[in-house]
Amino acid sequence: MRGQVFRSPFSLGILVVSLGGLLTTFRWCFQDDNKQHTAPVRQEEPQPTSGLCSGCREIIEKVRDSYSHTWEKKEDKYQQFRAELSSRCQGFRKAVITQANTAVGSRIVYDGERKRSIQVSPEVFSTFAKEYPFPNKTWETCAVVGNGGILSGSGCGKMIDSAQFVIRCNLPPLDNGYEQHVGAKTDLVTANPSILFEKYGALMGRRRSFVESLGRYGSPLLLIPAFSYGHNTPVSLRAVYAIEELGSSTRPVFFNPQYLQKLAAFWHSKGLRAVRLSTGLIMASLALELCGDVHLYGFWPFGNHPQGLRALKNHYYDDRQTKKKFHAMPVEFELLLQLHIEGVLRLHLGDCPAG
Repeated sequence: MRGQVFRSPFSLGILVVSLGGLLTTFRWCFQDDNKQHTAPVRQEEPQPTSGLCSGCREIIEKVRDSYSHTWEKKEDKYQQFRAELSSRCQGFRKAVITQANTAVGSRIVYDGERKRSIQVSPEVFSTFAKEYPFPNKTWETCAVVGNGGILSGSGCGKMIDSAQFVIRCNLPPLDNGYEQHVGAKTDLVTANPSILFEKYGALMGRRRSFVESLGRYGSPLLLIPAFSYGHNTPVSLRAVYAIEELGSSTRPVFFNPQYLQKLAAFWHSKGLRAVRLSTGLIMASLALELCGDVHLYGFWPFGNHPQGLRALKNHYYDDRQTKKKFHAMPVEFELLLQLHIEGVLRLHLGDCPAG
């Protein structure tokens, strides 16, 4: 298929450096804030050239050229990539900590603090999933929904909800008019512990508002990186206790830090240099092991829409900026775009047809 954006992730890294930090609005899966969110009225008018960040027009044109070709899944490419990912990362069996793969008395090494570990006590062990939460067979279709501003006004809600398994990132808002564009179905949602600190007072006081807020997602798996950094563990355990004590149907599970380490090494071998993988890339990677057809929505790391070049907010629900030092969003996007071009997964970068 014609029209690759860049010849290698390394070349994109050079381009990003040359932009000198002017790509200031990166959007994917990041945390909710403390405000009430309401779906904004979409602006249809194209933004003037002067409204683009320096160098963005050239990048967007290259992306649009690559995305303009009719997408077709290439089963051989998909199977090849999935086999490599599975053999190196084993997400199908080890992405989540369970009582079967992590015993009492064993030590868990934090993936974000390699010199730090925790010994599994009986109390901590009791919070682990009793069995692996994913089935032995793959789902036919999965939608991984990022929180990028490109979803605003997209009308993709019904298409997202039509997927057999829907993954969302970091407890995003789904009500107040957003359902039309992002859908409502949720089978798995992640929660960055920073949300628990910032929005729910580290769950040190009353926890009912946190548990009640989970009701918007139905009865999903709640996937938490409790063992990435030491300060995340106590608040993650309090989240599990609150869910149990208040009788929520949400099923909390913890990321296995060994899986996150292997996944970081996998993408590093593909040219990605970043302090941390974004939640979006992690969940897209997991979906490629768990699902036959993987569709990505809300993954677009630039401040202008590829169709019409209108300005976009950082997230579909707010314009809160992300921490640029931790993630390499444009490089991640190029890697995912390459998988789209090869027919391994499908990126949705435009509006969805009505019905």
